[in-house]
Parts: sequence; C-alpha cells; structure tokens
Amino acid sequence: MIKTKAITKTVSTTQGELQILQPISFDVKEGESVAIIGASGSGKSTLLSLLAGLDSVTEGEIYLDDQAMHNMDEEQRAQLRGAKVGFIFQSFMLVQSLTAIENIMLPAEIAGHKDAKQKALDILQQVGLAHRANHYPNQLSGGEQQRVAIARAFISRPKILFADEPTGNLDAVNSDKIEKLLFDLNETANTTLVLVTHDNTLANQCQRQLHMQAGVLTEVTEKLTKPSLAMEAS
Repeated sequence: MIKTKAITKTVSTTQGELQILQPISFDVKEGESVAIIGASGSGKSTLLSLLAGLDSVTEGEIYLDDQAMHNMDEEQRAQLRGAKVGFIFQSFMLVQSLTAIENIMLPAEIAGHKDAKQKALDILQQVGLAHRANHYPNQLSGGEQQRVAIARAFISRPKILFADEPTGNLDAVNSDKIEKLLFDLNETANTTLVLVTHDNTLANQCQRQLHMQAGVLTEVTEKLTKPSLAMEAS
C-alpha cells in the first residue's frame, strides 16, 4: 500500500538548511497496522505528513497504492487523499459550527456521495454515538469528539488511515475505547493503519513499529505473537 525509497525532508531556516529526515526506505502492506514511535523532535510527525501527502518530500520516492505521490503537485495530492486516505488529528479538528453527524457527512458530501447522511448514521452507530448525532463538538467530551473524528475519517472507507497521536489528549478510559475502535475498523474494513504515538500500549498492538531518532529510521520491530498450543506442547 505504501512504498518509500530514500525519502528526505529539508527545510530552510535562518541558520541555513536543516535536514529533518535522513534517507528513509520501507514498505507498508495492505491491511497492515504500523506505529511510528520516537522522542519529540525525532521526525515521526514529519514522516507521517509526507506519507499522507500533506507535505512533499525533498528527495526520494513515495508510492501510495502504486501512485507516484512524489511527482504530484499539491492539488493532485489532495485529490489522491480524498480518494484513498483518512486522517485523524490529535486535536480532533472538528468544525465547531457543525453537528456530529454534519462533521461526519462532510467528506462524503465533498466526494459527491448521495447517501452521505445514511452512511454517517451507520458509522455513528458503529462508534456508539448515534444518540449524540445532533450535538455540537463543544457539547461532546474529548473521547466523543475523537470518535466523531474517527467516524469522519472512515466514512469514505479509505484504503489507508493515518493517525497523529490519536489518544494523546484522552484519559485512560477513553484511550482504551479509541484503541479498540481503531483496530476493530482496521480489521473489519481491511484498512491499512499508520499512526504516530507516544503510547506504548497503542504501539504494541500494531503489527510493526518504526523507531525514529533524530530523523533516522533506526529500527523496525515486529509484534510478538503468543505461540500456539501445538508449538508450546512441542
């Protein structure tokens, strides 16, 4: 679903050029869940923005579902995101003047889906917020707002979902709910999930972890699975 080849990101500062990401290469399979982890300033959010097409690489290649995103301009990347990508922000990024259901409907309406309202109702039910459909964001708790944001990201059934610290602003109870929801949707819809997180519990549920340090991909670890009873018996 994602292929990267020696991607870098350099920005201009008053002190000169600053390389935020050193050359990075890795692939993500369809339906896989991947966590990008590392200390603040390690480049993980920058990497996520590049993978999602929110920013452009300085050098290297990114292919999203076999489409060469590194050759696209901003408008072309936006069209690709609209067709294939969902994004969840730590700060929810809901439109305050719209109700929960209107926030969820928005991407589907922009995409021209005539059944946007029914789709929004269905996914509201799925995230357990059907009774809050007509409430505004300021009438919802942080956990409820994040569930609305997740529903909005999933309404168009994206092939890939990017999440930037999806539990970062939530308490332990709501974090658990959001984690379960993300992986349930990842499994049932076969949506590829790539997330940035400081939460080890969340990261450990992903199939792979990409470890970042000072703009360098230092390590890739696989999720440890419990041996089967047959293996234990042998």
